Amino acid sequence: MTASAPLIARLREAFEPERALALLKRAIGTPSVTGNEAAFATLLASELTALGAEDVSMWDFAPGRPNVSAMRKGRVGADTLLLIGHTDTVHVRGWSEHWAGTDRESPYAGALVDGAVWGRGASDLKAGICTTLSAVRTLDRAKIAIDPTLLFAFVGDEESGEKGSGVSAGARALADRIVTGRLPKPDFAIYVEPTMLHVYVAHMGFFLCDITVVGKSAYFGMPELGVDALKAANQVLTALWRYSDELAQGETHPLVGAGFVLATGITGGGYIAVPGECTISLIAKVPPAADIETVRLGMEAAAQSAVADQRIRLVFAYPAAREHPTGGRPFERLPDGGRIDRLAEIIRAIRPERGRIEAAPYWSELPFFSALGVPGAYFAPGDISICHTVGENVNLQDYYDGIIALAAYLAQGD
Repeated sequence: MTASAPLIARLREAFEPERALALLKRAIGTPSVTGNEAAFATLLASELTALGAEDVSMWDFAPGRPNVSAMRKGRVGADTLLLIGHTDTVHVRGWSEHWAGTDRESPYAGALVDGAVWGRGASDLKAGICTTLSAVRTLDRAKIAIDPTLLFAFVGDEESGEKGSGVSAGARALADRIVTGRLPKPDFAIYVEPTMLHVYVAHMGFFLCDITVVGKSAYFGMPELGVDALKAANQVLTALWRYSDELAQGETHPLVGAGFVLATGITGGGYIAVPGECTISLIAKVPPAADIETVRLGMEAAAQSAVADQRIRLVFAYPAAREHPTGGRPFERLPDGGRIDRLAEIIRAIRPERGRIEAAPYWSELPFFSALGVPGAYFAPGDISICHTVGENVNLQDYYDGIIALAAYLAQGD
């Protein structure tokens, strides 16, 4: 059932843009760089309580780092819908220096400039979280009942970049609570990563790898006593690029495309000597239908086979385990009973140029829940292309329209 014009008009009449903007500014104004999510989690728990949610709970997935969960009952016999987003953001280094002397100097001010709200987390993904809260508030003001029972879950530790964190510990803990029955198993999930108000139904899997090439250092005047790690690294890099070309000719997904291996950095040497060690860093893209373990083993085999000097040793390290020991598995939509198509139709009723069904150009945490048999999609305002940068903002009209779209999706009847 699509959203009718009268329903959308009723929601727009009930919507309070000033209150929605104030909530977003408070969210941006509460710093929550990965590892320090507690203050923002406390704000969200307070907002959920004010919305009349039940079983509002803050529970630690790591010492001093809480997730937030709550329930809001819908129609008897209806779906349970998981509304999920991550509470943490990336760092703000360089932001104030870039915007010094302007309204945007503070990454936590939520400055309104050129029709957009600026600040760390504006797109990724505090606008998405605020969209869920404001959508429910709008339905309440319109006196429209909510159809699905809502399971709110706001989790920490999604973002990478801070030492010792960013391994989806919050999402892993949430999935465990669902498996053990402490929280109900949802029938569908909407993860509020930024999508520009499109609906993302697939994304790549990935792994990061640091390949340490170990040789033997020696004084430059006697190079025959050394084993050149940089020379071997050149051989490894050539093999990795060749393997990437093979992946590009292999499994291809209609939305995500083909896989690849991208070398992202190399460090080593530095002395006036034969370099005894260097490290190649890489990221691998794994499309749906390809197996992350097969890609990993193929990459290792390609690197090992390239080394001509048997005295060279390669050490492989995988620093970004998610729901897989070496990385994150790919995601694609499970059978969803038409829920995704209905969400897209509602978005198009509000913004005809949005609501396309596409793939995400990122990895996020729905694989934790698709592994449990829970279908889902990503949907929220925000532009991933400017996230993690000093230009992060969210278009205000997109934010407001996202609230109306989600409210219409949650509405009981038309």
